[in-house]
Amino acid sequence: MNITVTCEDKYEAQKLASLIFIKDGNETFITGILNIVKNELVISLKDKSAHSILLEDESNVEKFADFAQSVIDKEHKIISTKILGNQVEVVKG
Repeated sequence: MNITVTCEDKYEAQKLASLIFIKDGNETFITGILNIVKNELVISLKDKSAHSILLEDESNVEKFADFAQSVIDKEHKIISTKILGNQVEVVKG
């Protein structure tokens, strides 16, 4: 399964891709969604840190939150992320 979410800009796309998945260790790093405020998503990571990511709009936040829930529940793992300008393609399996 995969989705493509649109971030506010290229920097936010790079931040999202690098925070949720570590390519070197093939490791999913996101552990939870702490808050959603309009187009802002606040996620928690394995190291207990929290990070804010700005997506293009509320529908992209909703789409990512729904997609990530099974990863957070440990039903799926993120397999890869790919940055395409201000968009991030996320694949889970």
